[in-house]
Amino acid sequence: MKSLKILLTCMLLSMFSYSQGKFLTKQGYTSFFSSSPVEDITADNNQVLSIIDTASSKIAISMLMKSFMFEKSLMQEHFNENYVESDIYPKAIFKGEILKFSELDGNNKKATIVGDITIHGVTKKIEIHSTISKTENSIKLSGSFSIRVADFNIEIPKVVVNNISETIKVTFELDHKPYRK
Repeated sequence: MKSLKILLTCMLLSMFSYSQGKFLTKQGYTSFFSSSPVEDITADNNQVLSIIDTASSKIAISMLMKSFMFEKSLMQEHFNENYVESDIYPKAIFKGEILKFSELDGNNKKATIVGDITIHGVTKKIEIHSTISKTENSIKLSGSFSIRVADFNIEIPKVVVNNISETIKVTFELDHKPYRK
C-alpha cells in the first residue's frame, strides 16, 4: 500500500511538472513577405528558437537575421548588409506573454500574444493574434502580423523604394516540445 501511494505521488508530480514546465523549439519557422508594384520578396527562416514557460505564460523568441533565406542571393546580401545590418544587429527578439494561456487547452484556439519585439536595435510593443494548439507533449503556435519598416529605423534607398513595401507581413509556425534538462 505504501509503495502504491509513492507511485501515485510520483505520477502526480510528473504530470504537474509537465503542465508547469518549459516548452522549446529550436527549429521554428518564420517568413516575411513584401509586396510592391515592382516585385514581391519572400524570405524564410527555419532556425527560430522559442521557449514557453507554462507557469508564467511567458514566451521568448530569438532568430538570427542571417538565417533568412531568399530566392535570389543578391537580395539576401542586400537584406543583411544594407537593410537590417546583420553584423551590427544579428538577432530579432520577441519577449512577451500569451494572454489567458491556462484557458487555451485543445486544438486551434485563438490566442493573443503581447510583448516587445526588437529588430535592428529598435524595440516596439506589439500585439499578435495567433492560433494555439496545446497538448501534454506539444504547444503549437501559428499566425501572422505586420510591421512597418520605418518603425525599426530600416532605411530603404530611394533607388529601390518602389521595390520594397513599407509594411512587411511576418508569418510564423512554432512547434514546442517539453524541455528536459
